[in-house]
Amino acid sequence: MSIVKSLSPRAIAAPESGIVEVVNYARGREGLLPLWVGEGDLPTPDFISRAAMEALAAGETFYTWQRGIPELRRALSDYYHRHFAVRLPAEHFYVTGSGMQAIQICVQALTSPGDEFVYLTPAWPNIAAALEIAGARSVGVPLQFEGGKWTVDLGRVEAAITPGTRGIFINTPSNPTGWTATKKDLGDILALARKHDLWIMADEIYARYYFAGGRAASFLDVMEPDDKIVFVNSFSKNWSMTGWRVGWIVAPPEMGQVLENLIQYSTSGVAQFMQKGAVAALDQGDDFVAANIAKAARSRDILCDALIATNRVETLKPDGAIYAFLKIDGVADSRSAAIDIVDKTGVGLAPGAAFGAGGELFLRACFLRDPAQVAIAAERLCDYIVKR
Repeated sequence: MSIVKSLSPRAIAAPESGIVEVVNYARGREGLLPLWVGEGDLPTPDFISRAAMEALAAGETFYTWQRGIPELRRALSDYYHRHFAVRLPAEHFYVTGSGMQAIQICVQALTSPGDEFVYLTPAWPNIAAALEIAGARSVGVPLQFEGGKWTVDLGRVEAAITPGTRGIFINTPSNPTGWTATKKDLGDILALARKHDLWIMADEIYARYYFAGGRAASFLDVMEPDDKIVFVNSFSKNWSMTGWRVGWIVAPPEMGQVLENLIQYSTSGVAQFMQKGAVAALDQGDDFVAANIAKAARSRDILCDALIATNRVETLKPDGAIYAFLKIDGVADSRSAAIDIVDKTGVGLAPGAAFGAGGELFLRACFLRDPAQVAIAAERLCDYIVKR
């Protein structure tokens, strides 16, 4: 008997990441321009790394607060006051070992085996996988795509709700589509959740990457204190900290002991010296984040303008997030296309099939990179597209 067959069926059923599959296929090639994963090209800035190194050198290596060190939770409270115009006490914040763990913890807190959770597709595949591994059922509702623009149909969302539905997962600005909910959209989704007594899990990791200026609309703009909403977020994108694996949850304080317990029985907390780096990111990093957003905006324009000019790519410049989601004429299998493109151009793209229903004909490119590199990638891709 195969050893694998004796493992948990839920573990066996966990899908291979379609993004990682392509990354592993071509990782390390000479001259590669990797636009396939959701990260920028800059290492973590020195002021963050230095704060972590100083804490490490000072011996901050012991077990620590499982909800997060008080200094970091206060810094998160101040960050939300600056950028979201809300005053949430530190008791609303819980530090996790990445945004992915924040999602896992919330899935564990909000669902039981067999429960359903609605989400919008195409979507970052990890949310559906986290639900399924936990024994819940992920229910995808496709966004509408027309003229290169993505929109949400609330009627389709409500039609997906059943007596077994526990909540709705909303990622805006969206990975991979760039769909960015308006304040009205969020109010309508919240009204739907209230009507059916559902939780909302809000992934607003890209809220600062909003190219009309300021930040994108947030559920914090429309919610009341007693609404059933949890927020999941990460230090990865804003502060170039993808490899640190530090995230956070925003949740009602009465959930605190439950969340602390779930953290205890998974990682038992985030290393204190890493949390000191996260404090520096929040307290000193606003200028760095602004520079990252400006770079993303320039690179978005370079990439999208070039691809649209071929007249063989259906897309619009996304309103938010850090991705162009491209529908290239003649591409019927995005996985094969991603392999072919990296082989022939040296540009790494993520296959849209990895993002679920509605993404099969698309490819995703992350443009949070040096505009000069993005211009080279755009030239290679355009040459490939027009010669198809």
